[in-house]
Amino acid sequence: MSLDIEQSLSIARKLIESQKDDDARMLLLEILKEDANNRAALLMLGGSYFSNGKFSEAEMAFDRLILIDPGKGQYSIALFNVLWKLGRHEEALEEIKRFMENADKSLEKETIEQYATIIQNISG
Repeated sequence: MSLDIEQSLSIARKLIESQKDDDARMLLLEILKEDANNRAALLMLGGSYFSNGKFSEAEMAFDRLILIDPGKGQYSIALFNVLWKLGRHEEALEEIKRFMENADKSLEKETIEQYATIIQNISG
């Protein structure tokens, strides 16, 4: 049986909004069985894990997104935040460097500015 992925994503979104994260994650994992690189499902899954303090699980989803699109700021910031929450500060800073090497500077101005602020705050 084939899933209607768009409909399933919509249902998962509603489940998350209703704070039924476990049900949403199960549905998102079903979507990913059918379409392993579904960016929306991976982003929602990672976000759900992150908001529930399941940072290692969130890291796996965001790592996969980075493999799909290494220059996407949204994915990089998500991975940076997970690594920082896990106390892996050196790896988080390496993520900034990795992103800067891969990002389209004109498309990712907002993320670059966010990282500049983060670095400034860390530097004190």
